[in-house]
Amino acid sequence: MIQFNLLPDIKIQYLKAKRQKHVVILVAVLTTTVSLAVFILLLTTVFVLQKKNISDLNKDISSSSKQLQSVPELNKILTVQNQLGTLTTLHDQKVVSSRLLDYLTQITPANTSVSKLVADYSLNTMTIGGNASGLSSVNTYTDTLKFTQFSTSANGAKRNAFSNVALKTFNRNNDTTTYEITMKYDPAIFSNKQQITLEVPKIITTRSQTDKPSEVFQQGAQ
Repeated sequence: MIQFNLLPDIKIQYLKAKRQKHVVILVAVLTTTVSLAVFILLLTTVFVLQKKNISDLNKDISSSSKQLQSVPELNKILTVQNQLGTLTTLHDQKVVSSRLLDYLTQITPANTSVSKLVADYSLNTMTIGGNASGLSSVNTYTDTLKFTQFSTSANGAKRNAFSNVALKTFNRNNDTTTYEITMKYDPAIFSNKQQITLEVPKIITTRSQTDKPSEVFQQGAQ
């Protein structure tokens, strides 16, 4: 059976163009509809849902504020809480002055006693005075302070425990020699954040080595 296409070519092209037009219009309508739906959804979210959410949050804030204001002596409570919050910081800054006696037994020569001890924990300075068997013992004590080092439990690196060590005054007679030594100390040696280990130079026999730490201190002259 033989079929003949009786439509001219121009008619066929017209029909094809018309179908393509319908497809384009349909796609455009669908795209516009989707875009419009998204736009409406965004408007609803911004102008309805967000406004409602903000309104609810404002109500919650207002309600919580009223509850707080109804608490008696609220300002005193907040003040106490703020002070409690500073306790940790104050504890970290607290000076462990009880280490001083142990340090003195480690660094004080066996033939030297201490009758005067002044420590200024705000300026990190210290003054030590007392009696010694001779001026050479005083000089040895001074050198020991200069070269004593320490390390911490957190850091094994060694640093000088004392600086600006100076023999301020001394006086000697036939029986004994009195002295007064001034110095600055590294504040870390009294910090409660870590354990401290002193390393005393092996140039003296100290009270800790003679097992007589109680003899470090001697009553000063009245």
